[in-house]
Amino acid sequence: MRSLVVCVVFFSLHMMSFGQDIMIKDSVNQLKEVVLIDSLKAKQATGITPSQVIDIKNFQNFSPVEMVSSLNQIPGVYVLSGALNTNRITIRGVGARTPYGTDKLRLYYNDIPITNGTGFSTIEAYDLENMNSIEVIKGPKGTAFGANLGGAIVLNPKEALQQTTTLSNNFTVGSYGLLKNSLGFTHSDDRLALELHYGHMTLEGYRENNRFERDGILLNTSYTINTKNKIAFLLNHVDYNAQIASSISQDAFEEDPTQAAFTWKAAKGYEANKYTLAGISLTHAFNPKLSNTTSLFYTYLDHYEPRPFNILDEFTNGYGFRTRFLGDFKIRDHLTQYSFGAELYKDEYNWSTYENLYETNTEEGSIKGDLLSDNKEFRTQFNAFGTLTFPLADFFSAQLGLNINKTFYDFRDLYKSGAENTSGNRRFGTIFSPSLNLRYSFYPKQEVYMNISRGFSNPSLEETLTPDGIINPDISQETGTNYEVGCDLFLVNNNLKINVALYRMSIKNLLVAQRIGEDEFIGKNAGSTKHQGIELMLDYNLQLTSQFKLTPFMSYSYSNHKFVDFIDGDNDYSGNPLTGVPKHRLNTGLQLQWRNGFYWNTTHQYVGSIPLTDANTLSSDSFNLWHTRLGYKKQLSEKLRIGIDFGINNFTDTHYAQSVLINAVGFGGSDPRYFYPGNDRNFYGSLLLKYSL
Repeated sequence: MRSLVVCVVFFSLHMMSFGQDIMIKDSVNQLKEVVLIDSLKAKQATGITPSQVIDIKNFQNFSPVEMVSSLNQIPGVYVLSGALNTNRITIRGVGARTPYGTDKLRLYYNDIPITNGTGFSTIEAYDLENMNSIEVIKGPKGTAFGANLGGAIVLNPKEALQQTTTLSNNFTVGSYGLLKNSLGFTHSDDRLALELHYGHMTLEGYRENNRFERDGILLNTSYTINTKNKIAFLLNHVDYNAQIASSISQDAFEEDPTQAAFTWKAAKGYEANKYTLAGISLTHAFNPKLSNTTSLFYTYLDHYEPRPFNILDEFTNGYGFRTRFLGDFKIRDHLTQYSFGAELYKDEYNWSTYENLYETNTEEGSIKGDLLSDNKEFRTQFNAFGTLTFPLADFFSAQLGLNINKTFYDFRDLYKSGAENTSGNRRFGTIFSPSLNLRYSFYPKQEVYMNISRGFSNPSLEETLTPDGIINPDISQETGTNYEVGCDLFLVNNNLKINVALYRMSIKNLLVAQRIGEDEFIGKNAGSTKHQGIELMLDYNLQLTSQFKLTPFMSYSYSNHKFVDFIDGDNDYSGNPLTGVPKHRLNTGLQLQWRNGFYWNTTHQYVGSIPLTDANTLSSDSFNLWHTRLGYKKQLSEKLRIGIDFGINNFTDTHYAQSVLINAVGFGGSDPRYFYPGNDRNFYGSLLLKYSL
């Protein structure tokens, strides 16, 4: 706290001494005008809730495939990526102990919740080229977005610019057999806005048994009925098939990182997914001071995954609604803002497992055998929320928020009967998550803020059931309290943006998924953790000449996360660093832009070592990654625009682990498999054609 105050006082005195005219700006105002407008429209956090937005300017640092690299530019956010279909998003260390996938945060697509009934999110089902921006709310302060301990991520699809009709195609080729094509049609007039995109991608992959193929279609449209009403429809469908190389041991990682895990290669393991999201929403303005947006949505996932230990066949039907009211009123000429609403998500999850007879199917891969289990689970999550933002003075404002959550699981065993039937249900207690935000603005609109908020995380499916398939009655929800202070400063005629945040979050009833077999986990509440750290983000626009602009940027995360009280059997890990989290992360970069259309972006990422075991007996190595991208954009005529770019990922050819498993266990005498190797040096190039109709 003291260091933050010193930072703020220093910069405020510096600014006053030079008498510079600081304009009121949002956190993304350093971007070009058209990008700025889109980013501001995309911001969903209401009131004075701090959040960070990345958009097309940030996406342009990497290839059109690299959503993970774009997210990793945000301090406090780290995505461990085993493959295009295997991502684990952690925010301030929350979610780092999840064995596979992303949980403990809420994921939204254009304000529609897309996190499933047990809290898992699948960001890999979405195409970066269809995104206009991504907003991240770190920690449980996002009252209107679930108040999860990890926070919330809001994906915003592209929207057509006013009074335009365009047809575009971006074609990308690259290493490992990369072939990606994105075809888009957009139209916007006084009433109708429409975005239609079709994308196809194939990638053979860096490793064995690593092929990925995806087809997807996105329709995002809205129609303004009159001055008070607007209706919108969203459809996103993705069909992808991804082979699974899985993790490998340390010896294999060092000797030949391209190899797949032996059993996964023998079984030719893969996953096939068909995912659909459909939503319709109505926005109604009751008057200039009160509006409402209500959405109805449906999601469907069909997932088939042959694995060495069994074959998983599952499908999920989900549906729900979300409504949010936004309004304001004046008290003594001071504007007071409020929001309130509710969100209901229900899904029906059906899953079966079968024997995998790949060992008898010589070199032909997986083949389905006898049924092993047949299950169904009904899952319900309900959130009610509200915020009130009011001024305490001309330069000082406060925001009170409250989120109320109720979660219910109903498990049905459809395979066993009689006394062996393990059906049951679990109704968790109501969780109340209050929050308080304070914001102080000075000279003018230089800001410091403070947040105190409470949040929670629900157990995953594996944690709610014992290995025998019985509802675990001893599991409870994680809860935690977040304390955060920060500042947003615009300096040097608004060309330098500085964001600093200091936080501390204490989590109780820590959920631990302990692995006891190849596909067997048991969940338990094993203690408490303390998450504390510092986050810094700098962005500077330097106009060297009328023809040339230079934009250096940097983000840094210091994560001092520890077990406070963690006893696992006879082992006491209290005081050890939290498993799965690097203490230091640094991202730097330089964007060069010429007025004639040329640009050259280079980025660097440093990731510190990651503890791999709770006892801290093994850690991954730290690494540095360098990426570069050179491009040219030109308006060839009034109607036709062209773009060409070429990029190199990992141009220093660093050997590194892009993702790790914690507390890995070897079975059948094999070594534990901790590591997912990252790609070696690879190349890509794109050609964009955009025609205005």
